[in-house]
Amino acid sequence: MPRGGARGTSKGIPSATVSRLITYLRVLNGLEANGLERVSSDLLASEAQVSAFQVRKDLAYFGTFGTRGTGYTVSNLRDELKRILGLTRQWRVAIVGMGRLGQALADYPGLVEYDFELVAAFDVDERKVGRGFGTVLVRALDELPSAVSELDIEMVFLTVPVRAAQAAADAVTGAGVKGILNFAPTVVSVPPDVRVENVDFLAALKRLSYFLHEDGVVPEDPAA
Repeated sequence: MPRGGARGTSKGIPSATVSRLITYLRVLNGLEANGLERVSSDLLASEAQVSAFQVRKDLAYFGTFGTRGTGYTVSNLRDELKRILGLTRQWRVAIVGMGRLGQALADYPGLVEYDFELVAAFDVDERKVGRGFGTVLVRALDELPSAVSELDIEMVFLTVPVRAAQAAADAVTGAGVKGILNFAPTVVSVPPDVRVENVDFLAALKRLSYFLHEDGVVPEDPAA
């Protein structure tokens, strides 16, 4: 079966554009917090570390939001980006896999700030079932289908070991969940109507290693 999280969206918007919209939203939040009411594409581009042309191209996929010569109203553009990104409503989230990472995510306060509500947690380890982490009690994984229906779970953080990732993903999609944030450093196969976003910090570290090496920041190992 094809993998979720493809390079484009169902509306033909490049995934890279969606990623930049998230950056623009973060920049706009910061500008508004500093009392700025209007922003030019040049300033927004500088803060987001892209070109002004890229900013205008990304926004043009979704409409016209600014005025030539005066730029964008910060609050209006922020609200439009939240609407585009689906951040004007609360999303109900569960964690599957309550190891150290799952426990850390359960305690993370930033979810609520962006309207992601943690409503459940699941594990196959009977020693964890019934324990509380953050605001939720851990349930047995076989309770997932009934919990999805009962709690309207829409997204799942998959924080299980690699060897358990595909089976856990099958359980999640079988329960009817359409969005998975996959923290396991492996590819999981899902039905075509399910979206998967992969979070692989080891891959990010390897990319950082490459760029530092290419820039000459990290010398060759003399013993190699």
